[in-house]
Amino acid sequence: MIGEIIAVGDELTTGRIVNTTSAFAAQQLFLAGHEITAIHTVGDAPALIGNALRRAIRRAEFVLVTGGLGPTTDDLTNEAASAALHRPPTLNHKLLEKIRAQSKGTACCQNALEKLAWLPQGAEVLNLDARMAGHFLIHDTVPIFFLPGVPGQAVTLLLESVLPRLAAWPGTGRRMVRMRLYRTVGLSECEINRRLLDLEQEDWASIGYYPVEGEVHVSLTVTGSEADPLFGKAEQHLRTALGDHLYGIDQESLAQTVGGLLRAQGLLLATAESCTGGLIGAKITAVPGSSAWFAGGVIVYTNQLKEKLLGVEAELLRKYGAVSGPVAEAMATGLAERSGAAITVAVTGIAGPDGGTTDKPVGTVYIGLFHQGKARSALHHFSGTRGEIQAMAAAMALDAVRRVLISSSLIGRTDCVIG
Repeated sequence: MIGEIIAVGDELTTGRIVNTTSAFAAQQLFLAGHEITAIHTVGDAPALIGNALRRAIRRAEFVLVTGGLGPTTDDLTNEAASAALHRPPTLNHKLLEKIRAQSKGTACCQNALEKLAWLPQGAEVLNLDARMAGHFLIHDTVPIFFLPGVPGQAVTLLLESVLPRLAAWPGTGRRMVRMRLYRTVGLSECEINRRLLDLEQEDWASIGYYPVEGEVHVSLTVTGSEADPLFGKAEQHLRTALGDHLYGIDQESLAQTVGGLLRAQGLLLATAESCTGGLIGAKITAVPGSSAWFAGGVIVYTNQLKEKLLGVEAELLRKYGAVSGPVAEAMATGLAERSGAAITVAVTGIAGPDGGTTDKPVGTVYIGLFHQGKARSALHHFSGTRGEIQAMAAAMALDAVRRVLISSSLIGRTDCVIG
């Protein structure tokens, strides 16, 4: 079925909250064989909500509305739907009984909560046992599902109530859909696109490219009655084209991949960060259980701390400068000596927007790596904002560790230019 999603809330249109609910809903509906052609975000204004609803009904075979179902005065979705569809508010007595039972002892809020029981005429409750029951109605043969805006509540109702109802809807048949996300590092979006042009020519395959914090994620979608065998064929093509730049699948982060390799080899990692300011450590410690393979890290911006904490020689700093290959190697070596970690990675560079020179412009980053008694370094040139440069540097530092752990020779290159 073809559907549209309408997300309601000033908190969404002002950017105070990121609309993750619509993204999750679209993904789940797609995997269930439905096609979402539009996602709308509107503020808490009855006219906006009503107009979006009427337009969606004319175009779609089903509509999903999230948000604006609560007890406060700015929750106006039900009122807007009633007016737009000419369905007077009607009291749902079963829902009212449930609300009264749950709100005993909170008389000051009971009247506000009872607002939840007034639904557009013809609406049916989705799940009376849920904290927020949700509801749906059929208007001009189009089913409209109303879910709360709280992500956890909306997800539960979507999975347990909406998807089963759509699956059983008369005249609908489930499309075969296979979809997977492939995570890469070290290749530009354009280069990945070039490598996958042949696959893009297949009418049964759809490919998307998504730059994310120094990485590029690639989605592969195959639909049709032969989705399974065709997906296997497409995946093999994609894996071959991306080679060792492909590090993970679906939700696996680069730090998780590195952690898995370290754990498997029984090694500890430590980090020394200058221009990334702790970003590498943050990515690592976001992985549950990372203490099993991550010894810790230091953030050293001044030359004095590089000397004091990592043992970098003052003469080395004077001769080559803090942003240099020799200093990156010395940082990694000094950290290995002091931490006892089997492998260390160090980053030093110019993230900008100031500090660049003709010889070392903004975006110049050196990554040093110490492993098996040897230190090496690689030069990178990144472009973008300060945050983008830091993200790319962190990604490439983790990738340097990944590559040495899988016995790749790429880290040995003296000059890798990726921007």
